[in-house]
Amino acid sequence: MSDSITSSLQEHRVFQPSPEFSRRSHVKSMDHYRSLWTRSIDDPESFWAEAARELHWFKTWDKVLDWNEPYAKWFVGAKTNLAYNCLDRQIDAGRGNSTAIIFEGEPYADGKPLEIRKLTYRQLRDEVCQFANALKSIGVKKGDRVTIYLPMTPEAVVTMLACARIGAAHSVIFGGFSSQAITDRVIDAQSHFIITADGGYRRGTTVALKKSVDEALKATDLVKKVIVLKRTGESVNMTPGRDVWWHDAIAGQSNDCPAEPMDAEDLLFVLYTSGSTGKPKGIQHTTAGYMVGTYLSTKYTFDIQPNDIYWCTADIGWITGHSYVVYGALNNGTAVFMYEGAPNYPDFSRFWDIIERHKITIFYTAPTAIRAFMKAGLDYVKKHNLSSLRLMGSVGEPINPEAWMWYHEHIGSSRCPIVDTWWQTETGMHMITPIPGATPTKPGTATLPFFGVDAAIVDRNGNELGPNEGGLLVIRKPWPAMLRGIFNDPDRYKKQYWSDVPGMYFTGDGARRDHDGYFWIMGRVDDVVNVSGHRLGTAELESALVAHPAVAESAVVGIPHEMKGQGLAAFVILKSGYSASDALKKELSDQIAREIGSFARPDQIRFAEGLPKTRSGKIMRRLLKEVAGGGGVKGDVTTLEDFNVIAKLSASDEG
Repeated sequence: MSDSITSSLQEHRVFQPSPEFSRRSHVKSMDHYRSLWTRSIDDPESFWAEAARELHWFKTWDKVLDWNEPYAKWFVGAKTNLAYNCLDRQIDAGRGNSTAIIFEGEPYADGKPLEIRKLTYRQLRDEVCQFANALKSIGVKKGDRVTIYLPMTPEAVVTMLACARIGAAHSVIFGGFSSQAITDRVIDAQSHFIITADGGYRRGTTVALKKSVDEALKATDLVKKVIVLKRTGESVNMTPGRDVWWHDAIAGQSNDCPAEPMDAEDLLFVLYTSGSTGKPKGIQHTTAGYMVGTYLSTKYTFDIQPNDIYWCTADIGWITGHSYVVYGALNNGTAVFMYEGAPNYPDFSRFWDIIERHKITIFYTAPTAIRAFMKAGLDYVKKHNLSSLRLMGSVGEPINPEAWMWYHEHIGSSRCPIVDTWWQTETGMHMITPIPGATPTKPGTATLPFFGVDAAIVDRNGNELGPNEGGLLVIRKPWPAMLRGIFNDPDRYKKQYWSDVPGMYFTGDGARRDHDGYFWIMGRVDDVVNVSGHRLGTAELESALVAHPAVAESAVVGIPHEMKGQGLAAFVILKSGYSASDALKKELSDQIAREIGSFARPDQIRFAEGLPKTRSGKIMRRLLKEVAGGGGVKGDVTTLEDFNVIAKLSASDEG
């Protein structure tokens, strides 16, 4: 069977950066981008050393890169500390009284939020040092793993930075995962400490975090100490000798805590990827390379300027929160906005209300959120002034062209560049992204590789494919923020990422490059469907459906088919004002035939209220396959955001 993936979807709209934006940018033209990128590929060690010199080192490196495929060491022999760079370096540069964090809690009444907090860089450093000393007082040492299970509050950032300051590796678990997920991750990380809260706010109710921790710890006796933040005030059980309140832990602690000089390759964190049905997969990131990669990608992708107020909507439980809420953003000395709750509380105005109230200048969110806003309608957007925005971004999955255009026209008023970023938990940093002052953008493509990234589309033997040939997306050279392995499972690291295509990191995604060299991500290779000999990427099929004016979101999966090998089942969510009908099903089938080809007509079209998603917004296509196949859902559903979705889908008309 051929490894090529059929690509039929075409997009010809191109948007140039405005001359005004380019003039003020770090990278001002495509010629400037190309010269930097070429140097970063031809002489990566000198390029990354130059970037690294913008940061603080207790000791500089003996060697920039030690590459023994598939194992990389960056800035060999160097000593640094990421918390020091995010805090002390900013204070030393005169930003001590500048805003580091603006926080808004979810609770809302009488047309305004009930809680807004601001922390300067000096205040944040003091809180980090105080909590770092509290961690030391309960026995946390350099090299320990500390589990963090907190709501999206400043204390979550304080905890991560406190761990980094004293050399303890953190393992953040999204504050919505089940107790079983906590148990699995604590055991795998061999973590003796958990930092949690009584609860958090989500969609107008509270999430009982401490209760989940208590349940999780019934299954393991590894954890010796639990620190509990009082957030919601609800009653919780406190186990004597094990549990201590946050406010008691920091009482009397000094706000002076020297930063531990960390070796470049010391473990910074373990982050477990979601949605796996097997053993948790703990992605390992180390200190120096990750620091340099996230610093430079934040600076250039978001074109960080001195007066920006930057909002990445991701939770710290995901890699986007690690790299682009905490480490990359603070290392650039910008003002980071954090919001605790849901985008639709008390209604779908909340994000636009926040942008207007806080005068957000950079807004970075997920396509799944954008499509939800599309479905909710423009009335929520129109009542707000979004003129403070100067740059917008997209992260988490490919964004279909129609969602891109909606975002561009209605949120960015057709004047803000959009950086559609492709990267992974494993890559640590942006790999393919527009550079906003330089790159002409096209709706639906992440455009071109970031500096130092040698990305290609190849077949299974590593042969590079030509324009518009769909194949495997690989990275051919090491980059600083790359994962250093899978915790407790070194063999799995080599097998999963470095064995499919000889000598290259295989991302797991299918993609194509157009005649301008732009990368179009076509979805996970696991999600490719083989219909009558045509290998089709799900992302293109879904984009074709969303191009119909009635459709807000869609998901397409393969199902067994006697004649074609695989058939297609399409799950469709309609925009408000549209109703399900046989006539609409025919229109959607015709739309696919027009955009992709008649061979791609779906065998099933199901109208749905929602899709099964992980709490990071990724569609769980595995569950959709089980629903469409009629065999019932059997797989792991612990990462689902809304368990009711599956029941409703199972009852939906398959037509």
